[in-house]
Amino acid sequence: MPNIKSAEKRVKVIEKKTDENKAVRSKVATYAKKVKAALETGDAQAAQKAYAEFVSVVDKAVSAKVVSANSANRKKAHYAKLLDNKKSEAK
Repeated sequence: MPNIKSAEKRVKVIEKKTDENKAVRSKVATYAKKVKAALETGDAQAAQKAYAEFVSVVDKAVSAKVVSANSANRKKAHYAKLLDNKKSEAK
């Protein structure tokens, strides 16, 4: 445990930021699951809508610097590819 008052404050601030970052990462994972669930049901419109919401959440996470830009782009590309594959199978 820190002995200096400023160090004690930093510990509190870091804990608060850690909790906020966990919440954002959890939200990204939740929306990713929604996209996957929509793809499994086979509803193309629902999957497209879920993907759009997922992209929005991921972009907000990047702007908050919780998720790196490369990681976000990789996730978006992965789900876009799954969405495109599902569309091509439906045709």
